[in-house]
Amino acid sequence: MGMGSHNNSDRGTMSQINVTPLVDVMLVLLVIFMVTAPMMQQGVQVNLPKADTKALPAQEETVIVSIDKGNRLFINKEPVAGTELRSRLTAIFANRTKKEVFLKADQDVPYGEVVKTMAEIKGAGIERLGMVTEPAGRR
Repeated sequence: MGMGSHNNSDRGTMSQINVTPLVDVMLVLLVIFMVTAPMMQQGVQVNLPKADTKALPAQEETVIVSIDKGNRLFINKEPVAGTELRSRLTAIFANRTKKEVFLKADQDVPYGEVVKTMAEIKGAGIERLGMVTEPAGRR
């Protein structure tokens, strides 16, 4: 009899494994992957043969989305409201072939804001997102 009740209590503790830390680890890995994947692609793309440059249509200017210390958003140098970011990017890239945006965030911007902005950029149909980082010396 004593043995039976012992087994039951064992099963009870087994079913209560805490999954939360695993979820946290997965999220962190996902974010790291989202950030590093575009960087890896960037490294590969630099070595294109120079001869092809003439064949490209009018050189499309690089689009840089910036977040400043006050969490204000800019497309290149032009201020844009957070709610308008997705629609503005969609308009800019409507007739472009290379859907690529660089994201430049001030080091004081909370990480959550950066992730939210990345989600908006992805939502605008942008296929490649590069991170622009300031050299550590410039403060």
